[in-house]
Amino acid sequence: MGYAIRWLRSLIFVGQMYAAMAIIGILFFPWALVSRRGARIACVFWCRWSRWTAGWMVGLKSEIRGTPPTDQVIIASKHQSFFDIILIFSAVPAAKFIMKRELLWMPVFGQYALRIGCVPVDRGKRGAAISKMLRDVERGAAEPGQLIIYPQGTRVAPGVHKPYKVGAALLYEQTGQPCVPAATNVGVFWPRKGIYRKPGIAVMEFLPVIEPGLSKTEFLKRLEREVETASDALYEEATGHAAD
Repeated sequence: MGYAIRWLRSLIFVGQMYAAMAIIGILFFPWALVSRRGARIACVFWCRWSRWTAGWMVGLKSEIRGTPPTDQVIIASKHQSFFDIILIFSAVPAAKFIMKRELLWMPVFGQYALRIGCVPVDRGKRGAAISKMLRDVERGAAEPGQLIIYPQGTRVAPGVHKPYKVGAALLYEQTGQPCVPAATNVGVFWPRKGIYRKPGIAVMEFLPVIEPGLSKTEFLKRLEREVETASDALYEEATGHAAD
């Protein structure tokens, strides 16, 4: 009976979260059309609304650890569910994501993603998308901010290890920007699929900066080691069990 009640509360939470996305998106749309700042404020407002309602509707609190970057950097983050997108966007001032092109078709979300400067990529064509983004930066067409990439290329369940792809290393090498690794345990409470949300404390942790200058191979090894180690520690903190 207790699980059924928690599942129902999760369903109500998810429903109102997406309803709020539509309402906020429509209300802010005129401002978002003429100003990227308006689009960003709308997105931040919705992210904070989602974090707040998750706390009291399903008992899912959230916490940001470490120092969120405020200058122009690459953020290479562990990706476990939609909730880590919400946490990371609410924590940094000018986030923009490298995202799957299919998400552009998602109502409201897709339109706002383009307005804040996200870079849509085709599956299997990430190299071409990164090259285009670099050209845009050089021409000044892309606004400065914190460019977020998920180096594993997809959502990965807590405790599961999946190889890191070369995209993050290419960005790191070609932009010459520092990289801020980020770890999380959100998938323990908010799975990549399904309705049920578990109570607890979901954490997004920003790790020490990796300064420019490493080779692609050195960078990718260090990134994977630091993100996976920190994410495994957060997983153990959330569950009381070490990752496999």
